[in-house]
Amino acid sequence: MNTVGTPLLWGSFAVVVVIMLAIDLLLQGRRGAHTMSMKQAAAWSLVWVTLSLLFNAAFWWYLTDTVGREVADTQALAFLTGYLIEKALAVDNVFVWLMLFGYFAVPAALQRRVLIYGVLGAIVLRTIMIFAGSWLVTQFSWLLYLFGAFLLFTGIKMALSKEDDSAIGDKPLVRWLRGKMRMTDKIEGEHFFVRQNGLLYATPLLLVLIMVELSDVIFAVDSIPAIFAVTTDPFIVLTSNLFAILGLRAMYFLLANVAERFSMLKYGLSVILVFIGVKMLIVDFYHIPIAVSLGIVGGILALTLLINAWVNYRHDRKATQNDTAR
Repeated sequence: MNTVGTPLLWGSFAVVVVIMLAIDLLLQGRRGAHTMSMKQAAAWSLVWVTLSLLFNAAFWWYLTDTVGREVADTQALAFLTGYLIEKALAVDNVFVWLMLFGYFAVPAALQRRVLIYGVLGAIVLRTIMIFAGSWLVTQFSWLLYLFGAFLLFTGIKMALSKEDDSAIGDKPLVRWLRGKMRMTDKIEGEHFFVRQNGLLYATPLLLVLIMVELSDVIFAVDSIPAIFAVTTDPFIVLTSNLFAILGLRAMYFLLANVAERFSMLKYGLSVILVFIGVKMLIVDFYHIPIAVSLGIVGGILALTLLINAWVNYRHDRKATQNDTAR
């Protein structure tokens, strides 16, 4: 696999991830039930974004010094584009977590342990998927067209899909998991397993963790091919992906109380997926520069947020007028 990743770059990235995970787990993952306030979530989100940008700046500086400015500019833009795509698509992941915690009535103070293990599991699973995907793309270049068609289909499906009103507990997978495990009727604090009458029982919190991990795998099937549209370099794909994932827990608590205010986001994400799918399908006829891709993705997100703000304003104004009329 062709990559700009050198032992120094891989080692530096690993050290940064380990240190930040340790800080996150020690400071925000202390034992005992507690939650993260919106102010803390905003601060930690800013920390993760700043760290990602600093890493990209150091990455650019290193490449400029070793292989030249042109390569450094291209690869740093690829990292930034991949990071932005992954960060945007991760919002959908957060919304699924909100539904899971809501259905299983997991108190906010108990959600942090599931999120800690969920993020750690996502790091391991995505690392495996990215290296496997990079190897497959290297061996079978036609897979990029398959990824493009899949993203195009997924984007259109996302835009046209309706809200699923069926309860999570009615899903076949949830019913199957419940049927295969001895499970308590209620959550037992932060425990995933408890002993009752000498027998080991799983708690509903374990089922939530399993569903969180599975949801990340499902979303990774969208997001990883999307980054392959930008670059197939495993170092850039992995680093941009994992830096976005590392901030997921803070993003969750940041959006937990305002998720309903982002009703238009799925349409913006669907347009991004369609754009990336088309980009992959036409690569042999026309190569869209990475800088243009970054601008388009950023522009779509900005426009989506503006439209969302306008929709929320209209909704709030109408609600105020109705209250006044009463």
